[in-house]
This record gives sequence, structure tokens and C-alpha cells, in this order.
Amino acid sequence: MIVGVLALQGAVREHMNMISRIGATPLAVKTRDELKKIDALILPGGESTTIGKLMTEFNLKDEIIRRAKEGMPVWGTCAGMILLAKHIVNQENTHLDLMDIWVRRNAYGSQLDSFIAEKRVEGVSEKPIPMVFIRAPYVEKVGSGVKILSEIDGKVVAAREGNLLATAFHPELTDDLSFHRYFIEKM
Repeated sequence: MIVGVLALQGAVREHMNMISRIGATPLAVKTRDELKKIDALILPGGESTTIGKLMTEFNLKDEIIRRAKEGMPVWGTCAGMILLAKHIVNQENTHLDLMDIWVRRNAYGSQLDSFIAEKRVEGVSEKPIPMVFIRAPYVEKVGSGVKILSEIDGKVVAAREGNLLATAFHPELTDDLSFHRYFIEKM
């Protein structure tokens, strides 16, 4: 299986290392041709506005939307969650407009408010997993087809809708492979 990581900005290398560790083949994706070679795609953390603009400039946005609508698994972490959302709280424009979630950007505050939590996520891991939140968003509301995978303090931090997965945290910044395995094996 070839798992692409959108390589326009953000934690690309970290995701690629995790993909390799679980035995899949990682591919840094910057072109439409590279998008055609992959079986699944990770939208990494970074800055969602910048990544959104670069997706358009690099002529990737429409191809990502088309592939996702055809069933290709797509996982957005942190900024990637914002990119997937059909609704961004207090913002009119969206990016990929794929997942029926209402996301609040920088919901946990500034870089100084970053934190790590540990929680067991049913269906993903039998043991508590570390969740690294850096200027993280969270989901305020989900559509009827969205399954909530995890909440912290009543805020949705992981959700799935069909072939789409979104996490507000950064699994790639830990040693825990649970979410990468879940994405590759169960999506």
C-alpha cells in the first residue's frame, strides 16, 4: 500500500516515518501525478490557510476532492482536520469541503497552550495513547454520518465519516502507531 503525505507544509517527514514503521510505503505528494500513485492520503498539521492556498496553486485541490469522493481514505491531522471540514466556525470559506464537521481553529489557544493528553480510543487502541495538541482545533458539531472516535473535556478531537478521518492532535509526534495502523488497516 502506498500512503501519500501532502508535502506542501507541515509534519511531512514525521508521518512518512510512521508509515514506514508499520510496513506501508510512504510517498511525499506535491504533484497531481504523485496523487495518482497513492492508495491513501494524509493531510498533515501545519497552517491550514497556507496549505489550502498551496493546494490550489499546485493544482491539487480538485484531484484530492475527486479521489476522496471516489473512496480514497484521507486523514487530516490538526490543520488537516480544518482542510477536510465542510464548516469552519467564524469563517465563511472552507478548503476541501469534504467532512460534515464544524471545526473551531486554534480552539485550545496559542502555541504556549499546547499540551499532551492520554486516552484510550475504542476501535483504535486497547491502551491509552498520547495525544499531542499544538494550537489545535476541535470539532464543535458533527453531521449525522460522522462517528465520534474521541472527546476530551466534551470536545471532539477525533472523528470519522466513511473514508475520512480527522484528528485534532498529532499522532506522528509520538512513538505510538495506533492511529496510523487504524488509518491504513481499517479505512
